[in-house]
Amino acid sequence: MSDTTDEQFPHDEGLPSPEPEGPGLFGDADPAPAPSAPPPPAPDAAAPPYRVLARKYRPTTFDDLIGQEAMVRTLRNAFALGRVAHAFMLTGVRGVGKTTTARIIARALNCTGPDGNGGPTADPCGVCPNCEAILADRHPDVLEMDAASRTGVDDVREIIEATRFRPMQGRMKVFIIDEVHMLSRNAFNALLKTLEEPPAQVTFIFATTELRKVPVTVLSRCQRFDLRRVPQAELAGLFARIAQKEHVALSDDALALIARAADGSVRDGLSLLDQAIAQGSGVTDEGGVIGAGIVSDMLGLADREVVFDLLDAVLTGKPDKALALLDAAYARGADPGLVLGDMLELVHIVSRLRAVPGLGDSADMPEAERVRGTHMASAFTVPVLMRAWQMLVKGVREVESAPDRRAAADMVLIRLCYVADLPSPEDLVKRLSATQDDTGRGGASAPPSAPQASGPSGLAGAPVGSAGPNGTGAFVAPQGDAAGGHEPPRLRMVSSGGMAVAAPVQAAAPVVQPVAPAEPAPPPVPRTWREAVALVREQREAILHGQLRHAAHLISFAPGRIVLRFERGVPSDIVPQLRRVLDRATGISWQIEAGQEDGEPTLDAQGAEVIQFRRREAEAHPLVRAILNAFPDAQLGEVNDHGLDDYGLPPEEPPELLFAPLDAQPLDEDDRPYDPGASQD
Repeated sequence: MSDTTDEQFPHDEGLPSPEPEGPGLFGDADPAPAPSAPPPPAPDAAAPPYRVLARKYRPTTFDDLIGQEAMVRTLRNAFALGRVAHAFMLTGVRGVGKTTTARIIARALNCTGPDGNGGPTADPCGVCPNCEAILADRHPDVLEMDAASRTGVDDVREIIEATRFRPMQGRMKVFIIDEVHMLSRNAFNALLKTLEEPPAQVTFIFATTELRKVPVTVLSRCQRFDLRRVPQAELAGLFARIAQKEHVALSDDALALIARAADGSVRDGLSLLDQAIAQGSGVTDEGGVIGAGIVSDMLGLADREVVFDLLDAVLTGKPDKALALLDAAYARGADPGLVLGDMLELVHIVSRLRAVPGLGDSADMPEAERVRGTHMASAFTVPVLMRAWQMLVKGVREVESAPDRRAAADMVLIRLCYVADLPSPEDLVKRLSATQDDTGRGGASAPPSAPQASGPSGLAGAPVGSAGPNGTGAFVAPQGDAAGGHEPPRLRMVSSGGMAVAAPVQAAAPVVQPVAPAEPAPPPVPRTWREAVALVREQREAILHGQLRHAAHLISFAPGRIVLRFERGVPSDIVPQLRRVLDRATGISWQIEAGQEDGEPTLDAQGAEVIQFRRREAEAHPLVRAILNAFPDAQLGEVNDHGLDDYGLPPEEPPELLFAPLDAQPLDEDDRPYDPGASQD
């Protein structure tokens, strides 16, 4: 039988496994010989399995770590002085080298040198048995535990029990606990005593991304190192060196995109670099270089120049151009949310360049940001950039939660284009203030003519200079009429020649001849102490303004002379500083003195007293009392009075301008001969 079998099923060396011998499973005749087929190709035993770049180029020494110079310097000095701690806490974002640093420390503690007689060193040799075993993750004395999957107190008890035994092979027994913040409270408590007084041959190394979740009692027993994000310039340089070793060429813009997308994480960047190499295989640009376009398509990003064009379009109010740019980016595969995120980052860069122009000369600044960013920083003001920042922050959240991300991104861009032509709140206040001042002075901002209307007293309005009854008084035609829906003029009763007449508070006069350009108004002179403090705030003297508001007691005030008492702790140069600010702002010389009298309460104290008074009024209101009685657990919240100024005090308004003869005197309420409201009927 064996002879027949040998003839029917010869043992070929190329087959993966020998053919079965003997009859079939159910006693059938011997199966027919299989048709001859070419043997499968033998695998290349010399080629090792592929390792991703994040593992292949993992640092093995302190010199290989990038971006962590402070930690490396401290650890080197500690090994040189023999002052190595028994517990380390490594914290930082993902992929910056926490676990890698822990393994390097373990090798440095157990390295014996090429001759086997070396001691702990900051430069492990990498060839001794301990170094090779730790690099291969098979050292019996270096134990790694993932606290994310082993969070209980029993797992920690196993570690505590293992600390009682001496190392089997190395010099030190090292316990590396990754994501230590995932341990339970009981597990942390069980570890405290051993962590405070460990055996001489035991070292603990903890790694975490959530340091705030680690109890303070554990942190106080460890030497803490904060691993910072790796700068983009260093990441780009590292990726360029690795790409050269892998015999792959990437453009500088492509490397910059990968470094920016890595967000300071070396591991994330190497994973993206691995993906970019695979993405660019066969579709490289001219010269066999993987360009920024390939990386942008891979990351779902828009081209950097497109982001600049898009931000410029929305800030200049061009919705057609902005939507066309977004359509083109979306057609190329860019994610709308990432496009808005890129715009948000660009607004931040432009704002920094606007605040600190010298940043444009930094070597870390890319060329596009240096050229176009500097130009945009000079073209757009800070309020415009701040408004764009706030709207983009809100828009990114809307895109993430919207059912149609593309439509939400379009609406954000349209909103940005719409507000591009709107003035900022500061400019709007200035315009309204200027218009009100011109109208109050009867300046050239009034319309050239206005129809005459009948006033409440039944007298027809007349141009300025025409006489009223008995040749006294002055009447001005109101601006607009009743048919146009304009508000009727407000009138004030004044006394002229023993007769009460009605004079409008504000009115517009017809322009009968060209008006000479008005001379520039003199600098404002504060009439009260509160106006002087407000003037200091307008001069952008924030520290001085705070000191005057909270620590200055007014003794006496007159235009040009102020006597104050300051509380303890106020700088001694506050008097000359206040004098210098007021002299510069008003154009006159001020005399500031420090007195000893008590003076008035500070502006802050006066405002607090007014707020308390308003609160007592609100508490005494019948509706509020009824609500509190119906809901006993309810409490009265903060009381806001919009009629108060920034200091919590009633505003100080200048006297209203009356269009009446120079000798006219305002009447008191009791002296009015008749009710103006009744005459209007």
